[in-house]
Order: sequence, then C-alpha cells, then structure tokens
Amino acid sequence: MKTRTLLLLTASAIAAASCGGRSDARTGSAVSADEAPRNVEITLAVLRDVPQESAYASTIEAYATNNIMPQQGGRIRKINVEVGDYVAKGQVLAEMDRLQLDQLALQVQNDEVEYARLKSLYEEGGVSQSDFEAAELGYKVRKSNYDNLEENTILRSPISGYVTARNFDVGDMFAMTAPLFTVQQVIPVKLLVGISESEYTRVKKGDAVTLTADAIPGRTFTGKVDRLYPTINPATHTFSAEVVVPNTDRALRPGMYARVTVNFGTRESIIVPDQAIVKQEGTGQRFVYIVNDDATVSYVPVGIGRHIGTEYEITSGLEEGQRVVFKGQTALRDGLKVSVLNQ
Repeated sequence: MKTRTLLLLTASAIAAASCGGRSDARTGSAVSADEAPRNVEITLAVLRDVPQESAYASTIEAYATNNIMPQQGGRIRKINVEVGDYVAKGQVLAEMDRLQLDQLALQVQNDEVEYARLKSLYEEGGVSQSDFEAAELGYKVRKSNYDNLEENTILRSPISGYVTARNFDVGDMFAMTAPLFTVQQVIPVKLLVGISESEYTRVKKGDAVTLTADAIPGRTFTGKVDRLYPTINPATHTFSAEVVVPNTDRALRPGMYARVTVNFGTRESIIVPDQAIVKQEGTGQRFVYIVNDDATVSYVPVGIGRHIGTEYEITSGLEEGQRVVFKGQTALRDGLKVSVLNQ
C-alpha cells in the first residue's frame, strides 16, 4: 500500500512539472504558469530619420601663418608692433636702415626726369628709337630694384592677423637667423580633422560642421569642410578633412582644443528610448523585451547605433511598430506574462 501511494505521488509531481511551467530561453530557469503577471510600460518602435553625425577631436590652427623678414641683413631702425597686436593687411610692422633706399630713391627720381625728357624728344624725332628704348629699360630696371628694396626695408604685413612672435629689438643687426615677426591669420581659422576611412565616401566638400572649444564653454561654432586630402593614413586608417570656421569675432585662437561634429546626412532607422535597452551581464550584448499578442514577453537581442538625447538608434533586431518594454523590464524573463499599464 505504501509503495502504491509513493508511485501515485511521484506521477503527480512529474505531471505537474511537465504541464505547469516552461523554460526561459535566455536563462534556462523555469517559468511558472501560475506566476503573477509583471507590471510594465511599453512604447512602440518607430521609424525615423536619424542624423548621421560623428565627433572628432582636433586643434584649431591659423588659416595662414607668415614669417616676416627682409631678404638680407641690416640694422633694425624702427619697430611699430608688439606680440599680441592685431595688424591689418599692408600695415607697416618695422623699418630697416634706409640709407640704400634713400640713395636709390634719388637715382630713380633722376631717371624718371631723364626718361620723360627723352620720351618727349623721341616723339619729336630728336632721339633714335634705340637710345630711347635703352633709357626706358634702364629706368624700369632701377624702378624695379627700388620697389624690391623698399619692400625689404619697410616691412608690411601681407595678411590681417595677430603678431605671435617678435624675435629682434630696435637697433639689432638682423642676421636672418629667425624671422623678425610671425603673423597668424585668425579670420577664418582652420582645423585638420582625422576622419575614419569608413566615412570616406560620405564626406563632401562644403559639408556643414559644428564645433565647441574647451576654452570657450557654452558656445557652438559652425563651419564647413573646405578641402579633403586624397590619401588614407595606413597607420590610423583615417583621412584628413580641412575644416574652415569664419571666426569673425576672433573668439577662436590657434592652439585651442576643439571637438568637431561632422554631419553625414540622415538615415531612416528604428528608434527606442534608451531606458528600453538592457545589457546582458558578462557578454556586453544588448537586448530588449517585446510584448507579444498573448501578453507574454520575448527576449530580443538588438544592435544599437547612435545615442540621440534619450533615445537609441536600433540597427538590427526590431521592426517598426513592435511593442517594446521600457519600464519594469529588469525583473522579466523570456516567456513571462505581463500586464501593460499604459495601454
């Protein structure tokens, strides 16, 4: 009798185990059919245009840098600017010794008078053509020499920008060991941005960019891609894009650290709240729970793309319109029944 009773109890236990629960596909644990539904809130997976942007670190550079010096040595007679001064294009920065220039100026004045006299005589037939042409050539050569000497005696800035270096003082003998001045143009500025080779076909000249500088918190600057370098760096697998920023208020300065965001257009993708994404411990796999028509949930691995505010771009695993759990999912298991609070 005892043996018969034991057999009946064992059979009942086996039947209950086989009919009253099922295994979690993800964890292998049993899910009881009598387990109370878990309360969750859901959202719909939506299809939306997602901006395709990438951020890169770079350093701001002057748009142009000029090292200013005369073509030959000489005494520095006058210096008009200091480091940090903003100078305009054509502004006189310094003057070298003028002795040779003043002497040549007198010769040019004399040649100009003589040239005008011979020209008048030539037009009246009083001078041969060969004599007139020789005088004209001599005048033009001396005038060209004067212009060149003046350019190397009265030093002007070829660009508008800041004086960032002055290496000599008044009275020094300039020996051509270093430039007298360095002037850097900051309207506009430029940056060389190393972009991943995977984006090579997506970047175009004229593409809009935005950037921020650590030295100027709270401000965002805009610019554009002005030049694309034609080769890929084999060590870093990046290519260089030259970005130009107008910088009309001269806020950005060469040497500042900047973060540049390049816009590659848009792509239509599935979007879900970042709260819906669960990371599987030990693997790094991301997944979500979707609610089925029978009020159970299914565990779905997903690929994630860009993080946009409080949302994630989903690159694989979900379809538009699927019901995704975004609250209460931490206590769920595959196949568990749920009660949706926000239907």
